[in-house]
Amino acid sequence: MMVVGLGVDLVEVSRIEQSIARHGERFLQRVFVAGEIAYCGAMKRPWPFYAARFAAKEAVAKALGCGIGSSCGWLEIEVRRKGSGEPFISLHGAASATAERLRISSFLLSLSHTENYAVAQALALGAG
Repeated sequence: MMVVGLGVDLVEVSRIEQSIARHGERFLQRVFVAGEIAYCGAMKRPWPFYAARFAAKEAVAKALGCGIGSSCGWLEIEVRRKGSGEPFISLHGAASATAERLRISSFLLSLSHTENYAVAQALALGAG
């Protein structure tokens, strides 16, 4: 395996909290898939968890070399969790096609958050 792309993103938790307060379900439905909404919504303070997933989507888009847009949409990058709790990425639609074109077979993902900030790093692996 070789590194095909790398992405990192840092998000202010308050920015996500304000977006949810201002736009509610419309914002959530535009950026997060149902499983992400269910997971984050079950938390006492969901905003850092949403912010970490927002950062992960941005980091994956950067690792794909395209950013969020026509080659990679918000809902096409899904942050899921293994039974161990380890986060992983599942791609759909155009994002999956972009990864396939770049011969990316998998991602390594790291998430972290505090009360104020969330960060994500995505490493795209493949044949290059």
